[in-house]
Amino acid sequence: MPVSRRALAEFIGTFWLVLGGCGSAVLAAGFPHLGIGFAGVALAFGLTVLTMVYAIGPISGAHLNPAVSIGLCVARRFPASDVPPYIIVQVLGAIAGSGVLYVIASGAAGFSLSGGFAANGYGDHSPGGYTLVAALVCEVVMTFMFLMVILGATDKRAPAGFAGIAIGLALTLIHLISIPVTNTSVNPARSTGPALFVGGWALAQLWLFWIAPIAGAIIAGLAYPFVSGSEASPPVRVQESSAAKTL
Repeated sequence: MPVSRRALAEFIGTFWLVLGGCGSAVLAAGFPHLGIGFAGVALAFGLTVLTMVYAIGPISGAHLNPAVSIGLCVARRFPASDVPPYIIVQVLGAIAGSGVLYVIASGAAGFSLSGGFAANGYGDHSPGGYTLVAALVCEVVMTFMFLMVILGATDKRAPAGFAGIAIGLALTLIHLISIPVTNTSVNPARSTGPALFVGGWALAQLWLFWIAPIAGAIIAGLAYPFVSGSEASPPVRVQESSAAKTL
């Protein structure tokens, strides 16, 4: 399938992830008396990925995340030549999702970007006041585990058709653990969209939410083939891989 079509699918998928996940945090998490809270936001992020796995997985692989594309490339599940266009459209999709969310959220009286707009942060901008080091470790480890689940769930030896469930639940669990630490990134595109609207501190801290998830993904991409005994697997095109069918 042409990369242009796969890129469009990635744009739509990342748009949905940010609109659904960050939208739940901005619009519904603290709604008086009926707010969904951290648990609801965690579930929303998991549901966005689960739904897109089955909606666009057969088209693009439903990476929705630069760290996922890089991790799959390191694990030789995804061609290096396709990584740059995927990352570009993932970031653009996240910005578009944030833009739509801003239009909706700003329609309420008293809305202000000073509330954070679901941007990721550490120190004074961590929901729980966690330090830079804590945020860095958290994001690296959470992204590492996310990629391990993705690589395992889309392994050709795994039961077919269930990858989306495992991946969606993994992202939900990751958010349940790490929302208090960083608001949970594990996805540089997801972090970039809201940060561009918040500006200031969010842009100043954005570097961590690119470096840490990518580092965790690279470590997983190196570790999984060794753990699974598939170090010698040849690189595959996305349309031929198990990732394209079930990720």
